[in-house]
Amino acid sequence: MKNKRNVVLFIASSLDGYIATKDESLEWLFSVEGEGDNGFSEFYDTVDTVIMGKRTYDWIMNQDLKEFPYVNKDCYVFTRSVVEDTENVKFVRGDLPKLINELKNQEGKNIWLVGGGELLQTFLEEKLVDELIVTVAPAVLGKGIPLFREGDYQLNLSMKSVRTFNQFVEIQYEVKK
Repeated sequence: MKNKRNVVLFIASSLDGYIATKDESLEWLFSVEGEGDNGFSEFYDTVDTVIMGKRTYDWIMNQDLKEFPYVNKDCYVFTRSVVEDTENVKFVRGDLPKLINELKNQEGKNIWLVGGGELLQTFLEEKLVDELIVTVAPAVLGKGIPLFREGDYQLNLSMKSVRTFNQFVEIQYEVKK
């Protein structure tokens, strides 16, 4: 019997729980002294599918990148609009739980929930997240885009690990089902 794939949130947050400033800036994050790539490469090797919301996708595409950052991964972008698929991305609408459960039951590695706060809220409300890996930066923003939005969900978590990357602290939780 094959192992079921997990949906894993892997994200950085300020100490007060924001993933970006109100104007979607991450400059505060890059000013913190880390260690290597702060565990990103190690995590990235555990996934073969990437999921994100359209606003996160648009933010990524507005960065000065030489190529799409998830070239060798299956990439799904959830959107309310009709958008033409690209060479690297499948744009999806409709029944989120159905698609995610289909993906989870396929052979493969874990599924990375890249972001956005709105998409994360939907995943939490639909009980689709299996693990959370949150890297906390020693920064307090006071306001911004929150990691967790107010919603109709509650999670019971079990801590799997804690490690540091210089000034960053990575906390890994498993969602108790």
